[in-house]
Amino acid sequence: MAAASLLALIDDIATVLDDVALLTKVAAKKTAGVLGDDLALNAQQVAGVQADRELPVVWAVCKGSLVNKAILVPAAMLISAFAPWLITPLLMVGGAFLCFEGVEKLAHRWLHPADEDDAHHAELTRALADPEVDLVALESDKIKGAIRTDFILSAEIIAIALGTVASQPLSTQAGVLTLVAVVMTVGVYGLVAGIVKMDDAGLYLCRQTGEGAGTRLGRSLGRVLLSAAPKLMKLLAVAGTAAMFLVGGGILVHGWPWLHHGIEALLVAVPALLHGPAGLLADAVVGIVAGAVVLGGVLGVQRLRGSH
Repeated sequence: MAAASLLALIDDIATVLDDVALLTKVAAKKTAGVLGDDLALNAQQVAGVQADRELPVVWAVCKGSLVNKAILVPAAMLISAFAPWLITPLLMVGGAFLCFEGVEKLAHRWLHPADEDDAHHAELTRALADPEVDLVALESDKIKGAIRTDFILSAEIIAIALGTVASQPLSTQAGVLTLVAVVMTVGVYGLVAGIVKMDDAGLYLCRQTGEGAGTRLGRSLGRVLLSAAPKLMKLLAVAGTAAMFLVGGGILVHGWPWLHHGIEALLVAVPALLHGPAGLLADAVVGIVAGAVVLGGVLGVQRLRGSH
C-alpha cells in the first residue's frame, strides 16, 4: 500500500511537472512581448557606466530583479487563492500601462525636446570625467532606477503569466510562475550582459595582430560586432515598442468581450490566410488608441496640477 501510494504521489508530481512545463511554454509566449522592451531598457541602464563595471552593474540589477519576483510571485499566488476576480482587472491595468508606455515612447520627441536629451547626456559625460564625482553613488542610482523599472516590467510579466494559468490548480500556478520568473530573469539579464559587452568583444578582436586566416577572420568578426551593437540596441527598442502595442492591445481586446466579438465579426470579411496578421494589426491599433487615451489623461492631470 505504501509503495502504491508513493508511486501514485510520484505520478501526480510528474503530471504536475508536465503541466507546468507545457503551461510555462504558453505563458512564456504571452510574456515574450514584454521582453524586447525589458532587454532594451536594461541594456540602456548601463549606458555611461565604466566598461569594467558593466557586468557588476548588470549582476546587481539581476539580483534586484530576483528579489522583485520573490515578492511578486507570492503576491500573485495570494491573489489567485483569495481574490481571483482581481486577475482580469490587473491584466487590464497592465495592458493599458504597456500601451501607455508604447505611446509615450513614440511621443517622446514631442514631449521631450532633443536638446533636453542632449543636455542630459552631456551632464552624464561630464560627471564621469570629473574625478570629484562619486562614481559609486552614480552607479548605485543607476542600479536603483533599473530595479524600479524591472519591478514594473516583472509585475506585467507575472500578471500575464498568471492570467494564462488562472484556471489551473494552485500547485501548477506556483510552478509556472516560479519557472517563468527564473527563466525570464536569467534569460533577460544573460542577454543584457552579452549585449553590453558585445562592443568590447568586437574591439578585442579588432586589436588582434597577425596575418593568419583565423586572425583576419577574427578582425572581420570584430568589425561586425562593433557595427552590430548599436543597431541591435535600436532593433530591440523598436521591437519592444511594437510588442507593447501587440501584447497590451491583445490583453485589452480579450478583456472586453464586446470588443473581442466586434473584431472577430470584422475578421470574417478577411481571407482566412490573413486572419492572423489582421488580428495582430487589430490588437496593435487598439493598443495605440488605448495608449494615446491614457497618455492624454496623464498629461491632462499633470497640467491641472501645474496650474494649481
